[in-house]
Amino acid sequence: MISLRYHIVSIAAVFLALAVGVVLGSTTLSRTLLSGLNTENNDLGGKVSRLEEQRNALGARLDDADSFAATVGPLAVKGALDQRTVVIVTTADARPGDRDSLKGLLTAAGAAVTGELQLTDAFADQARADELTDIVTRLLPAGVQLPTATDPGTLAGGLLGPLLLISKATNQPQVSAPESAAALAGLTDGGFVKASPDLRPAQLAVVLTGGKVSGDGAGDRAATVARFATQVDRSGAGAVLAGAAGSAEGTGAVGVVRADTAATTILSTVDNADTPAGRAVVVLALAEQLAEKAGRYGTGGNAQAAAPGAPVE
Repeated sequence: MISLRYHIVSIAAVFLALAVGVVLGSTTLSRTLLSGLNTENNDLGGKVSRLEEQRNALGARLDDADSFAATVGPLAVKGALDQRTVVIVTTADARPGDRDSLKGLLTAAGAAVTGELQLTDAFADQARADELTDIVTRLLPAGVQLPTATDPGTLAGGLLGPLLLISKATNQPQVSAPESAAALAGLTDGGFVKASPDLRPAQLAVVLTGGKVSGDGAGDRAATVARFATQVDRSGAGAVLAGAAGSAEGTGAVGVVRADTAATTILSTVDNADTPAGRAVVVLALAEQLAEKAGRYGTGGNAQAAAPGAPVE
C-alpha cells in the first residue's frame, strides 16, 4: 500500500526536478543570449568606429575647402567693387571675426568701407519698440519721408537708410552732416546703435547678422532686423543681408526675408557668411545689386543658388 509519505516524497522529487531543469535551462539561455549581445555590441562598436572615421574625413575635407576658399576668395572678388563705397551694419549677434574677414574681402574687391554701425540688443527688443519708434519720428531729418509701415524695423530703416546710403540718382548724401549726427546721437543715447566715429554714407550696405534667433520673441526680433535691412536697401543703390548658419530658418533674419516675396525681389541674402566662401558671395552679391539684381545665396534649403552666376537650384 502506497503511504502518504511516499506521495510527499514523490511530489518533492518532481518539484526538485523542475527546479533543476529551470536552472539548467536558464543558464544555457543566458549564455546564448549573452553571446548574442556580445556579438551585437562588437558589430555596433565597429559601426561607430567607421562613422567616426567618416566624420573625421568629412571634417578634414571641410577644413580644406574653407582653406581653399579663404585663399581664392580675394582673387575671386578682385575688382568686383572697384571704386565703390560700402557701409557695414552689424547686429548684436554678428561675429566680429566674420565682420573683419568681410572687410578684408571688400578691400580686396576694390571697395572703400565708409564706417560701421552696430545695432544693439535693444534695437530688436519688442519691449522697447515704442521707444525706438518715438526716437525715429522725432529725429527725422528734413526732406526724409518715413515709409507708411508702422513696425519699428521698417521705420528705423526709413531713418537710417538715408543716413547710411547716398542717393542712387545723384550719388550725393541724402542728409546733411549735422542732421545725420543728431539722429545718430539720439539713437546712441537711447542705447539702440553704436556708430564708428568715421561713419559716412556709402553706395552700398551690408547688414551682417548671426545665425538662428532663439528664445522669447525670436520671430519678432528676426523680423525687425529683416524689415530694417529691406528698407535700407530701398534707400540707395543696394544692400545685402548676410547671416551665419541657421539664419535661413524661419526664426532667422534671412529666413524672414526669404519668406517675403516683395523683399526678395530687391534685397539679396546670403545664409553662410560665417564661412570664407559665403563671405566672398556677399561681395559678389553686392556687385550684383549695382546691376539692380537680387538673389538668395548660400547653402540653406531656401537658397536659389550657391552664388551669383551659379546654376539655379
